[in-house]
Amino acid sequence: MPAATRPESFYRRLGDGRYASTAATAGPWSPEAQHAGPPSALLGRALERHEPRDGLRVARVTLEIPAPVPVGDLTVRVRTLRAGRRTELLEGEITAGGRPVMLARAWRVATSPADTPGLRPEPTPPPPPEPQGPPALPGAYPDGYVAAMEWRFAAGGFATPGPGTAWARQRIPLVAGEEDTPLTRALTLADSNWAVGFELDHVRRLVINTDITLALHRDPVGEWLCLSAATAATPGGSGLASGRLDDTAGDCGRILQTLLVAER
Repeated sequence: MPAATRPESFYRRLGDGRYASTAATAGPWSPEAQHAGPPSALLGRALERHEPRDGLRVARVTLEIPAPVPVGDLTVRVRTLRAGRRTELLEGEITAGGRPVMLARAWRVATSPADTPGLRPEPTPPPPPEPQGPPALPGAYPDGYVAAMEWRFAAGGFATPGPGTAWARQRIPLVAGEEDTPLTRALTLADSNWAVGFELDHVRRLVINTDITLALHRDPVGEWLCLSAATAATPGGSGLASGRLDDTAGDCGRILQTLLVAER
């Protein structure tokens, strides 16, 4: 999608928890169905804004995808399931035409003391590579979400089977007229985890993720985020995509996705 025709954001506010989806939300398999990254971030935005409290941060979000999210008008709702002094459990959903298309549960927890040890066993990934051309993804819809993100692969690629490592950042904000947050940036990217670590033949077989779990031991910093992802699978079982999330300062979290693997 050329910059001149790229939408200004993934969503526009309509009021009362409603949002209009732009063409930039479209996923790689259909211009009518969203990539799960933008709606995940839209739910994350609502979770952060729901009755915020000083000293608490969203440490884990799990998103369920019971149906494809259409490129259209969406409604977002969030409620508190449990509120404690140091932890809160929140629940949210996105509906389209009155039907739930994405669900979320998140833990908001108190920040750790200043003397908590910094345990970072993972090596810091190399910095983002030089600018690269549009990523190759045979048979995919090239515009929408894929074009709305800037991708720089340090290892592997969308068309290269095997574990992969990719740096990425948004070219446009999540919601028109708003600044993105560390959580929304991470969630916008998180659903790409299994695609960065493509190891199953998603052309010959049906391979889709049913969920996304993002766990952050600290808030990411900066625009550029790095996914280092791989896939595990067992005959007669299912697939599991796991990844590490880094920023330019190093390790900040983990991503886990359950993969349905079936004959087409």
